[in-house]
Amino acid sequence: MKEFHLPPLVEVEPGDNAIAALFDQADKHPNRPAISYRDGDHFVDVSLGDFANNIRRLAAGLVSLGIEPGSKIALHSGTRPEFTYFDYAIWAAGCVTVPIYETSSEEQVEWIIGNSEAVAVISETEEMKEKFDAVADNIPTCQHSVVIEHGGFDQLIEAGAAVDQSEIDRRWKAIKQEDLATLVYTSGTTGRPKGCMLSHHNFIFLVRQLVAAIPPAFHEGSSTLFFLPLAHIFARVAQVSSVTAGVKLGYSTGVPQLLEELAMFRPTWLFSVPRVFEKVFNGAQQKAHAEGKGKIFDYAAKVAEEFSRQQQAGRVKPLTKVQHAIFDRLVYSKLREAFGGQVKYAISGGAALGERLGHFFTGIGIQILEGYGLTETTAGSTLNRPEATEIGSVGQPIPGVTVGIADDGEVLLKGPHIMQGYFKNDAATAESINSEGWFHTGDIGELDAAGFLRITGRKKEILVTAAGKNVAPAVIEDRIRAHSLISQAMVVGDGEKFIACLVTIDPEAFPAWAEENDKAGASVADLTEDSTLRGAVEEAIEDGNKAVSRAEAVREFRILPDDFTIDGGEITPTLKLRRAVVMKKYAAMLEDIYR
Repeated sequence: MKEFHLPPLVEVEPGDNAIAALFDQADKHPNRPAISYRDGDHFVDVSLGDFANNIRRLAAGLVSLGIEPGSKIALHSGTRPEFTYFDYAIWAAGCVTVPIYETSSEEQVEWIIGNSEAVAVISETEEMKEKFDAVADNIPTCQHSVVIEHGGFDQLIEAGAAVDQSEIDRRWKAIKQEDLATLVYTSGTTGRPKGCMLSHHNFIFLVRQLVAAIPPAFHEGSSTLFFLPLAHIFARVAQVSSVTAGVKLGYSTGVPQLLEELAMFRPTWLFSVPRVFEKVFNGAQQKAHAEGKGKIFDYAAKVAEEFSRQQQAGRVKPLTKVQHAIFDRLVYSKLREAFGGQVKYAISGGAALGERLGHFFTGIGIQILEGYGLTETTAGSTLNRPEATEIGSVGQPIPGVTVGIADDGEVLLKGPHIMQGYFKNDAATAESINSEGWFHTGDIGELDAAGFLRITGRKKEILVTAAGKNVAPAVIEDRIRAHSLISQAMVVGDGEKFIACLVTIDPEAFPAWAEENDKAGASVADLTEDSTLRGAVEEAIEDGNKAVSRAEAVREFRILPDDFTIDGGEITPTLKLRRAVVMKKYAAMLEDIYR
């Protein structure tokens, strides 16, 4: 088995954990901005001192309910300051956070709260509380319910006034590193979500390594804007890393307001999933074409990619330098302004970014540091760092982590960041973590001599055609989605004679396209067989086919009437395809393609 390991940059002290790190920062720098929330047309800062004080008071409120150390508390909320307050307050009370996505269904809420044996649930809105109320009779362990938007925050603080703060100090100081910090349920593409048991050591080990590995992002005075769901482990680790390093956390009020709020808040770095970077690129390209500047934008994009590729190869050609300097003033500076004007680094995770986008954004002056990990590995396992980047890879192991490639190509991971196991599911734990401590990711990858990992497919998603050809869908899907009109592309063909693709149209890009092509007023559903729309999609398919062999190329495609959505069940809250759901939903269409 091929292996690569980087030694840890930081040794974790025995008493170190996320809540201890916060209180230490607050004692040393009480006036430093900790978090920032939108109020009208500006953001308001909250100092570390006030932030920590409110966390102590909230923790006291939880204690006043009679909740004992080690108890699990469900946190059903979107991304907002109160999520962070409650996450830390739960830890300060010596308890365990069980996050739930705001989009979760009643059935998922019932399963997660019931399976985790949570004794309390904190709901963001009355609507979310109603989901709990609908299933509360089936969850006898959950005796307490708090609603953030109905005064729950202030009510808990008021109730906690009767609790001596020495009890809060006693609780968080009694935390041991092997104690459970959070129980995170995998969003899952099939079956019941499994609860990943992540310890305080899992969390603080990874956070300390990340902060040391990316000093340009994690330092006092830097800032980032949160818009991804905090219920996801990727955002939680970014949250704790930021608080631990003195990074100011801003909270977006929602993706629709993101561009406006980036300009207001002006972060120095961002973290996101690839789909957001795709949307930014496609939106800018579409706008340029609508304004008659499409050729300039497309050429500028090509130059940005070439500049980055040549830079990575070690030499930028003189002509490329000149063209890059010209386009920096004309195009790239405006794109950087769309991110607030100060972003120099962005961390991407959750799915494959693709070389095209990686080189484009690096070429315009925003270096994207792509990483890789899973909920079971506390989000991070590998990462491109500012001084060690290989675009197209997901980076080298995070210091202290070991990456291995099994004989069948599966990526294996080992280190102090690996979960303790799946809650109340020893069989699943034994399947995932072998006797030597290797976690089996289910992903297929390649590891080069310098330790850079490339993910080439998913074991369960590898398609095998009737002719026995192995096809990794991600390669061609990334290229097809690069087209500004395409939202999602799902390659199919397992066991079939040829490869086909189901395509959805971007609802934001479609109206302008329809106007330009004399189809204003029509919906995507009206045009799934329209020759003009099919011609546009065919361009994307042909470009995607250039990335693969003839046997792997898409030969048939269908345009779906609707985009994939979280509510529709076709994608997870982190925008990953639920292939099994799509296959079932469009079974008749697949039958038509192949029969």
